[in-house]
Amino acid sequence: MDLFLCALVVVLAIALVFVASKNRFALFRRNYEINQIELGIGSGKVTLKPNNVDLDVAYKLWVELMTRKLGLPYDQEHDVIVEIYDSWYEFFRLTRELVKSIPVSRIVQNESTQTLVAISIDVLNKALRPHLTKWQSKYRHWYDKELNKPENALKSPQEIQKAFPEYKSLVEDITKTNHHLVAYAKVLSDLVEPGLHSRIVPS
Repeated sequence: MDLFLCALVVVLAIALVFVASKNRFALFRRNYEINQIELGIGSGKVTLKPNNVDLDVAYKLWVELMTRKLGLPYDQEHDVIVEIYDSWYEFFRLTRELVKSIPVSRIVQNESTQTLVAISIDVLNKALRPHLTKWQSKYRHWYDKELNKPENALKSPQEIQKAFPEYKSLVEDITKTNHHLVAYAKVLSDLVEPGLHSRIVPS
């Protein structure tokens, strides 16, 4: 009986490995079409055939986006703009570090990885950087001065930021940029596991 049970366990283990391998390779055969317009980095579409490197990079970037609330819609009533800028800056840094950590041999050997890395860098340079270049320095300079005024001592950051002279235009641009980040987060999550983003993010 013991021999029978051992044999049965071995057979089941082999079957599970076979099924897992089959499903894994089936995933790698799937093509993922990425809309560059949604990401704010171009006007066309890019197709990826993910591999292990892509899945690892996509998951790490997605976690960074979601834990910093960058992958969620901007909340005008509760979000604090300076905190958003701090998160964007940190995301810049972490994305650069993650991309640099990928062995160059992996990038050279995998066209799909090259594309994912290029898209990630483009999101930083074409979606995030234009907003930061236009608004961040101007807004921070104004906000720091307002924060130190006696009449603002009892006001919340959300109340103070609404007094920014170009607040409406600033929020419109933040919302547009944030839309691209939300789309990017969804792309990354779908690479890892289709439908993951919608299961994590409340509708």
